Amino acid sequence: METLALFEAAAPDQRLGAAAMVLRGFALPYVREVMPALAAIEAQSPFRHMVTPGGFTMSVALTNCGALGWTTDRSGYRYTSTDPDTGQPWPGMPAVFARLAREAATAAGFDAFEPDACLVNRYLPGSRMSLHQDKNERDYDAPIVSVSLGMRAVFLFGGHKRTDPTVKVPLLHGDVVVWGGVDRMRYHGVMPLKDEPHALLGSRRINFTFRKAG
Repeated sequence: METLALFEAAAPDQRLGAAAMVLRGFALPYVREVMPALAAIEAQSPFRHMVTPGGFTMSVALTNCGALGWTTDRSGYRYTSTDPDTGQPWPGMPAVFARLAREAATAAGFDAFEPDACLVNRYLPGSRMSLHQDKNERDYDAPIVSVSLGMRAVFLFGGHKRTDPTVKVPLLHGDVVVWGGVDRMRYHGVMPLKDEPHALLGSRRINFTFRKAG
């Protein structure tokens, strides 16, 4: 396991734009604290497959933590303070999550990032995320911090129009993508995952997406 972690951390950071970059292996030192915190979140607000306004069931299972959580159903995309499945507040954001998000944002050039929402995505083989913009937040000045754990994924990073060309970016366990500023509204997505089990998470990819939503 340690050899694998060292290998994954060896790749150099990658700049995707003027204000967008991949921090290779940045999250690896946090994993031991993150995993039990994730289990506690899942116990309180289990993963679920949400439905889009168009009536499609998402292939990625979702949950949230923090003051606000992102949800979707036939009435639209939005943030809520309560979990619509339980009627209770979303789980609080664990301190290790907030610390990871702040420190990754600072490393990418965004100081004083204080996320109030963390969308947790669970990908299984075949799961994908179509190209989209993160535009339900009130504060576009804050960056997006996206943490990858588990199976390898191919991240698509495009332009400000859906039809713009995309760059294919392999993401490994522990990689963190941060984008904001002039790159904040760029389209992005994830290609369908291949079944390439990871030593820690097996045939799963967990993605934390931190935002300043309120």
